[in-house]
Amino acid sequence: MVLATSWPAAGQSLLGGGDDFLPPQEAFQYELEDNGDGTLTLRWEIAPEYYLYRKRMTIEGTDGNLGDIRYPGGTVIRDEFFGESEVFYNRAEILIHSGNASALSLGWQGCADAGLCYPPQSAVVDFNGKSTENPGTGPAPPAEGSPKIGSSAPASDNELAGDQSLTRQLATSGLFWNLAVFFGLGLLLVFTPCVLPMIPILSTVIVGQHAGQGRAFVLSSVYVVAMAVTYSMLGVAAALAGANLQAMLQAPVFIVSIAVVFVLLALSMFGLYELQLPPFLRDRLARANSRQEGGSLASAGAMGVVAALLASPCMTAPLAGALIYIADTGDATLGGLALLSLGLGMGAPLIALATMGSGLLPKPGGWMNGVKAVFGFILLGTTVYFLDRILDDALVLALWGALTIALGLSLWHIARAANGTLPLRTLTASAGVVVTFWGALMMIGAAAGGSQPWQPLSGLVAAGNVSAASQKQHADFDGFKSVADLEQAVAEAGAKGRWTLVDFYADWCVSCKVIEEEVFGDSAVIAALSDMQLLRADVTANDALDQAVMKHLQVVGPPTILIIGPDGREYRAQRTTGEVSANVFLDRLAQARES
Repeated sequence: MVLATSWPAAGQSLLGGGDDFLPPQEAFQYELEDNGDGTLTLRWEIAPEYYLYRKRMTIEGTDGNLGDIRYPGGTVIRDEFFGESEVFYNRAEILIHSGNASALSLGWQGCADAGLCYPPQSAVVDFNGKSTENPGTGPAPPAEGSPKIGSSAPASDNELAGDQSLTRQLATSGLFWNLAVFFGLGLLLVFTPCVLPMIPILSTVIVGQHAGQGRAFVLSSVYVVAMAVTYSMLGVAAALAGANLQAMLQAPVFIVSIAVVFVLLALSMFGLYELQLPPFLRDRLARANSRQEGGSLASAGAMGVVAALLASPCMTAPLAGALIYIADTGDATLGGLALLSLGLGMGAPLIALATMGSGLLPKPGGWMNGVKAVFGFILLGTTVYFLDRILDDALVLALWGALTIALGLSLWHIARAANGTLPLRTLTASAGVVVTFWGALMMIGAAAGGSQPWQPLSGLVAAGNVSAASQKQHADFDGFKSVADLEQAVAEAGAKGRWTLVDFYADWCVSCKVIEEEVFGDSAVIAALSDMQLLRADVTANDALDQAVMKHLQVVGPPTILIIGPDGREYRAQRTTGEVSANVFLDRLAQARES
């Protein structure tokens, strides 16, 4: 039996005007023959002036172990940047002892003598003539005239970046396994900076409804399901439209609108008024005897939608993997179900927390007013947290200062009005004074142009009184705006034998600010980057040029960090999507340089 097959390249539509190069399915073709004696012959037909890397070729059994694999001798070439490599030209026959396997998992990467390298490819082929084609695992080759930016340097066998691995996961695994994997990944994202604010939002729903344990479970379930469905629909729409999901939800009008809703909810928690439906709707629902149930469930669902809008701007490898899969294949059903499972995984701990938390609370009473006031302050803090994406740092510090003063005065008022013991009243009043004083310092620091709530007066310190050694250092990036700017900068660095690091950043990206502080402000990272060209794409505006650069490099959104060698090829397996620690980043940088 002879099996012949071919495959598409990932992102092949991005090849643009590369008509001088053959499509990969024409440049490299293979056939698998069962010899009938427990051996297989894998034959590669390679177009003239094209070659396959021996080191990049992998053959494994998918459901069992293979026996001996015998490769033919290849041709040794010397690459300017990667040294000596063994490659196959024209034709290669590989003898495989099938062992107890019934299918092969193949991996390969090829290049053209003219200088273009295709992304790593893969396929699963069984011995009965059926092939499962996988999408390629790297960015598409660049068009002619854009020689190497966007192509991938050879990676270690079976080594993939997080988003690539999850894209392959969706393409090769069964539906239920995919859903289980993405549900588990959602569980791991619960404690990220963009998901934590969902806790006070859900808590507001529970507290506002005076919900018991059973009711809390129902409300939190509606909240989480609404959040997950919205998350999934937004992701599918963005991927199919080729849009940046994060930027779609970061328009100032949208954030200000959400902030107004949070302030109104907070004022309701303080008892200034009671939020109710309009009379004509309330009366109709009352006549249907469903006002309380329907109203509370509807509000829980609405807040779940709001939570999805606020949480989804955090870029993570699972989100990027699903969005890349949808964009590349157009399979909105599987991609959307993966995002739905991701959202349910993010929300499952919230259901448990809300249910158990409400069960620990005593029966409703006067104490609930104090609890609601606490959540009012939490909602206002959440509002400032999200406004930080669009407001000046000094103004944000002023808002934190005003909120802190209000909290301190409230504590002082509670101490005066309380009937408790003198030590408790004294402690509460003292706390109120300290909190109020700190809020005043934050207001003063904001007026002086400060930005740090924990060091509000840092802006008032004269630069001459602070030694250079004590100054907080950060990696120094040069900005670029277009694909042409990037290509020119990388080419100039490559001519000097320098590596390039490209960072995608946006002011509204919470995780970007974490990386800026904890990674690019780390002394070890600064030292490791000292001999590299550092470029930053600020995609805050998300204009046409920003979108063109992200599309060219298959960047789903910030934060994303690329490592590019002197030859202009990205070390795709070491790409970082989402938050990362300084140690993990240094490991990836070392892996790229040692490749």
